[in-house]
Amino acid sequence: MGDVLAGFQTVWEFDTDSVLIRFERGIRTPKLLQALGERRVPFEALSAVELAPGKRGTVVLRAMPRPGADPLMDVADGQLKEAYDPYRLVLPAEREKLAEYYAEEIRGGLAPDADTPAETHLVTAPAAPLSFKAYDGKASFDGKEVSFRWFWTGASSAKWKAGDQRFRIDDLSGVEWCSPESKGSGGAAPKEGAAKNGNGHLRLIERATEDRPAGRADHDPAAVVFGMGYGLVHQSLPFAAAVLEAVRAGNPAQGAESAPASACPTAPRRDPADIAERIRHLGELHTQGLLTDEEFSAKKAELLAEL
Repeated sequence: MGDVLAGFQTVWEFDTDSVLIRFERGIRTPKLLQALGERRVPFEALSAVELAPGKRGTVVLRAMPRPGADPLMDVADGQLKEAYDPYRLVLPAEREKLAEYYAEEIRGGLAPDADTPAETHLVTAPAAPLSFKAYDGKASFDGKEVSFRWFWTGASSAKWKAGDQRFRIDDLSGVEWCSPESKGSGGAAPKEGAAKNGNGHLRLIERATEDRPAGRADHDPAAVVFGMGYGLVHQSLPFAAAVLEAVRAGNPAQGAESAPASACPTAPRRDPADIAERIRHLGELHTQGLLTDEEFSAKKAELLAEL
């Protein structure tokens, strides 16, 4: 089509088989949409499109993605607030006729099996490398591996005992993301195993342990906890979507040579001052009786080996 439909903070640019959704930068645009920037959505990734009255003299054009088509929406699992919905276009009420025209155009481009889940992701997630600071650690993803590096100021003793974590994409079966904010338009309740005080979390589901019940996220070395100003939606959700896309793609090192299955990536050299601080904190845990002599010696040796 080549047409443009501009709404509040969002612009839809139509092609013959897709729509490019661009999000404007500005103080009124939610940070999640600003972080996404723009997204190319093929019509085959959609199950339906609807037009409904909005608030204060507006109409809302909204496309519904098929389950399995968009890793961002899959991992969000109905928890996004209405204003954060990347498939929502708010227009002045006088453009209702124009919006209905484009809604019909999109409906005409839907796939014959639009009412069934997509077999593969059709909308691209944000590209790696990605990282964000959670409350109890820093999460990083390089396209092949996810790593959690714990903060001594926020991580629980259980996570300190387990040490910093690395997870190969090949060893994961999924990702669980729990919003740190209030219930979204989908009315999703907090997930089982969420940390207390209304915090959210990102949990990696390992193939070897996927059948085990999930414990509390603040005690689980396969999860980071966010909230209280750390790891907000616009940081943690794109990260989770990128990891989920890599897990389902089965080829996380796309465009690069994959390392042998038995190979371990080389960790970057650590700051000696950071290592010294970590050892000091381990010493405090040891003094408090939270680490045995053997655990303290082993963790200290691991940290010294990173110098």
